[in-house]
Amino acid sequence: MEVKRHPKLLRKEDTALLIIDVQEKILPVINEHERVIENALKLIRGFKVMNLPVYYTEQYPKGLGPTTTQLTEELHGEAVQKMTFSCYDAGDLFKELVQKDVKQVVVCGIESHVCVQQTVLDLMANGFQVDLAADAVSSRRQFDYETALNRMRNNGAEVTTTESILFELLDVCGTDEFKAVSKLVK
Repeated sequence: MEVKRHPKLLRKEDTALLIIDVQEKILPVINEHERVIENALKLIRGFKVMNLPVYYTEQYPKGLGPTTTQLTEELHGEAVQKMTFSCYDAGDLFKELVQKDVKQVVVCGIESHVCVQQTVLDLMANGFQVDLAADAVSSRRQFDYETALNRMRNNGAEVTTTESILFELLDVCGTDEFKAVSKLVK
């Protein structure tokens, strides 16, 4: 009998991180925004340790300001700016994911029930597996957050946590990457 891994488990060679609209001006009204930032930072740092691609977007930065400096201090490159709620029309983001042969997209950011939800649904409509870091997304209201998580899950998103995502990508313990990521999640 051949032993198999579940096909929905994250694989380094297929995975990218997408951080959606964690911007200065909206953060103060987001429920548990400190949790979102803390876990988004863990994801960014973990993806950097594993040398995996990281993308981030900004919704109407003229009005909502730039991505919080807590994240940009860890990020490289420019934010993909957008006017649509979904990232489907955020520059060439979706095309670049396809060109880089990304099949699995880890998503975090705000707001769960608007930009995150629409992006997750559009990513899945375009053939991507989406793993949503439930502890790295939020909305202004808890009810909107919970409803959005349920809708995304019901439509096929893998709803999980930051730590689960990072250890799933690591696959094995005892490596230098494992040691570095383990320090991030403590």
